[in-house]
Amino acid sequence: MNLLLTALDGGSPQRSGTVVIHVTVVDANDNAPVFSRAVYKASLPENSPLDTPVIKVSATDADEGVNGDVTYDLGHISDDNMNVFTIEHKTGEIRVTGVIDFEDRSSFEIPVQAKDGLGLKSYAKVTIEITDINDNAPAVSLESLSNSIPENVSPGTEVGIINVQDRDSENNGQVRCSIQHGVPFKLVPSIKNYYSLVTTGQLDRELVSDYNITITATDEGSPPLSSSKTVQLSVADINDNPPVFDEQSYSAYVSENNKPGSTLCSVSARDPDWRQNGTVVYSLLAGEVNGAPVSSYLSVNGDTGVIHAVRSFDYEQFRSFKVYVMARDNGSPPLSSNVTVSVFISDVNDNSPQILYPSPEGNSFMTELVPKAAHGGSLVSKVIAVDADSGQNAWLSYQIVKSTDPGLFTIGVHSGEIRTQRDISESDSMKQNLVVAVKDNGQPSLSATCSMYLLISDNLAEVPELKDLSYSDSNSKLTSYLIIALVSVSTFFLTFIIIILGLRFCRRRKPRLMFDGAVAIPSGYLPPNYADVDGTGTLRSTYNYDAYLTTGSRTSDFKFTRGLIIDKEEAWQVIFNRFI
Repeated sequence: MNLLLTALDGGSPQRSGTVVIHVTVVDANDNAPVFSRAVYKASLPENSPLDTPVIKVSATDADEGVNGDVTYDLGHISDDNMNVFTIEHKTGEIRVTGVIDFEDRSSFEIPVQAKDGLGLKSYAKVTIEITDINDNAPAVSLESLSNSIPENVSPGTEVGIINVQDRDSENNGQVRCSIQHGVPFKLVPSIKNYYSLVTTGQLDRELVSDYNITITATDEGSPPLSSSKTVQLSVADINDNPPVFDEQSYSAYVSENNKPGSTLCSVSARDPDWRQNGTVVYSLLAGEVNGAPVSSYLSVNGDTGVIHAVRSFDYEQFRSFKVYVMARDNGSPPLSSNVTVSVFISDVNDNSPQILYPSPEGNSFMTELVPKAAHGGSLVSKVIAVDADSGQNAWLSYQIVKSTDPGLFTIGVHSGEIRTQRDISESDSMKQNLVVAVKDNGQPSLSATCSMYLLISDNLAEVPELKDLSYSDSNSKLTSYLIIALVSVSTFFLTFIIIILGLRFCRRRKPRLMFDGAVAIPSGYLPPNYADVDGTGTLRSTYNYDAYLTTGSRTSDFKFTRGLIIDKEEAWQVIFNRFI
């Protein structure tokens, strides 16, 4: 500043003098810097990049020159804060130098100092609020989980507890959980950030034994973030399935005379349960076959289901039978199911033909009387045989293997009927011996033979005594039976004569002729039939005959050109000679 100095003397006139004094005030550092605000506030988004400006502080110093030069610096702060922020010494601008994470620290208070050139200082506070951004996805954690779930648990059973966390705040930290579709589970909210995993339907281990459940947590941020966690659940088996056979029924085919122990068939059952619950054991159910226990016919391997024959089967005893096989698992309690096994026995040619008439060779002699007047093709007798086998094994064929006169008689290959091939001549032997073989159609073929003795006679009363046709002494009882038969035949004969005579007088017309056929087949094998002989008057007299024919005999099987004159006494004599 400038001062005017005036000097006055004591004279008169008074005189004075002036002088200008220029005063320069030299500054002294008597003023500290002063911040414009005591507290500065700023907000900063987390994850801001490095060197991002945050806020600028400002301080003034009333001094001049060096005394008024202000520099800025951060006050006493922790090392963490020093690594996060820095301040420009000249400008007072605070910038980001480290990682800003809201989840680690949501605000900062930084002391800032301003210092002049000679060291006077002042302080201010900078408060930085960190704003959250949605930079954290929800985290899903499994608090508890059952090791395995029984497949018979009821719906609504809790099997696990799920916890979800999101480090973000407000909407960014609001999380909703969901579960994948197509699984019998759901999430039920429990307390904050906790969910219960519960069943929603019936489980079936045989359909699905393990579940991989994906739980997804999504926050409410913008854009929303999500995370997933897969939970594996195993379903424990319960013995809830009985064994099921592969087929509804089984059939086994075996030839008779099989070897004991031979394999017939095998059954197979499956159990979808696990381990011992699915282990199947086979057994035969108790029962009877033909009056005997089923175990005496068949056995089954408990592990494999293979069925074996215990004995040799006979087709002639029974041709088929049924058994029941049970498949049982080893669960607790065990479950089982049954299946029917039908065993069919096929025939083997193991039975020779059995000749019913005449008696087989070696048992007795059979004699047939053949009228000498028989024409060619006349039925003489019939060999009757049966075979216990079936099918082609029982198809019988007949053949004359030996005869006294090979050209006189023939036999039907399939009928067994013995007929004359030609008319009987005077030169033919009165005694004819035939050996007939009966063969079946099996492979190999089995056969039986019988002998038949034929006696050609013009008159039954003149039949010579056959010395070689006597019966064995061991058959003494046969005589009694023959006497009884003789009385019965006599009664029948007399009754029949009376009926015929009555018909002759009543009808008063030419009678129908009947004659006694020479084929004497026992009524036990062939039922009696009455045959009408053509009544054209070719016979010289009218006679009554009792003829026995087979059901397959043709009409006019008996044709004779002449009759036999037999009175009552002669008839009795003939009958007596034949049976005694």
